[in-house]
Amino acid sequence: MRGFLASSIGVVTAAALALPVALPTPALAEASPVTPAGTTQSLPLVPLGPSADRTPGLPGTSTSPRLPEAQGLAAREVKTFSLVGVVWDDAAAELHGRVQVRTRSVKTSAWSGWQDVETHNSEHAADPDAVERASGRVRGATAPLWVGESDGVEVRVQAEPAASSPRAPSRLPTGMRIELVDPGAEVPGAGPDGKNGGPLGDDKGELGAPGLTMEMAEASAANLPHAELGANEIIALDKADSTADAIYASEGELSAAAAPFIGPRPRIVTRKGWGADEGLREKGFVYTNTVKAAFVHHSASGNNYACKDAPAVLRSLYRYHVLSSGWRDFGYNFAVDKCGTVYEGRAGGVSKPVLGAHTMGFNTDSMGVAVLGTYTSTAPPAAAVDAIARLTAWKLGLFGRDPRGKTTLKSGGGNLYAKGTNVKMNVISGHRDGFATECPGKKLYGRLPTARTSSARLQGRP
Repeated sequence: MRGFLASSIGVVTAAALALPVALPTPALAEASPVTPAGTTQSLPLVPLGPSADRTPGLPGTSTSPRLPEAQGLAAREVKTFSLVGVVWDDAAAELHGRVQVRTRSVKTSAWSGWQDVETHNSEHAADPDAVERASGRVRGATAPLWVGESDGVEVRVQAEPAASSPRAPSRLPTGMRIELVDPGAEVPGAGPDGKNGGPLGDDKGELGAPGLTMEMAEASAANLPHAELGANEIIALDKADSTADAIYASEGELSAAAAPFIGPRPRIVTRKGWGADEGLREKGFVYTNTVKAAFVHHSASGNNYACKDAPAVLRSLYRYHVLSSGWRDFGYNFAVDKCGTVYEGRAGGVSKPVLGAHTMGFNTDSMGVAVLGTYTSTAPPAAAVDAIARLTAWKLGLFGRDPRGKTTLKSGGGNLYAKGTNVKMNVISGHRDGFATECPGKKLYGRLPTARTSSARLQGRP
């Protein structure tokens, strides 16, 4: 048994949509160097419309209606990208307004209609006092939007009054930029690229394996003994083998109370399997003490992707989290696509209590699961809800948690609960339970009771 387990593993007119044949191209210096792991083009937004000519203090300004501030970019040709988002300098500054983009398809050369980008306002982030948030690199950011392979973009951001201060001037955060992310090749880092380091070669050391960089080996080794070093997936196990695997991996430290209620381990595509560039993230891993709760999210990146494109979506989200938003790694511990495939998220080991950056205020002693897509008005596929149940039955079972139960978490600070507040919530909660947000979307949130029941049944609970 041990030998087997250790080795298996819009509103616009038609005229407004018409574009000139020649589009301005941004300076090449604004794009990151081309690497096998993709690129990020970061373009500063500029004032748009009458607000661009408004000068404070001019006669009549105080009695004239104040137009809201607007920024954006005119339609332009850019290098190929597939995901967009807007970032700004101060991670603590909220964007109160509407963000819209339209893009030009590489395949058809047709321009899309205007699409809304969820303003997001940093509720998916490290806790306020976390080292990750105090790094000096963290920025405010919208949710990212997957648009598919595109080579043209136009963006507009319109300020709106905050709900808490409806009479206050409508202002936008400073330093706003649009990030255009290309996910790159499917398997980055297969050879030297000047960033990840070279392959380790055929001489296997403690973390060595043929064709793996040191960073790739470090991330892969965190999943031993559930999968071989360099594995693209961690295979599914039935309930009995999952329990044996957990006991073996914990070296006998798994509690007797937890062991009977470990659900069957689902198949999990590893970071190597979806092509994570391990040279992007910070080195090493950060852990919490345990996993008391699972927070369910949607990525709010839209539903316009095929399941075969999910790895590319993940690579794009990863670059957006690390390079654009300034996080240490991918924010969620796991991701699930609309076909029900489970993916390893933040590095550190799928069975371990890895500290994520998914639910600001409640990242400690919890895990975050993001369903790729937007589920505010669209119902999540049954396969995705089932995957949430399967994943939580296994992972929560490792830590003795009943998916139908309640748990208490201490707030690290947020917009619902003050820092230090002990909050009782469901073991499987939605993001909105810990932060004032629409996430994981009304339709997905409404399916959580089903996920709780299914997860407990998979654990074998009466």
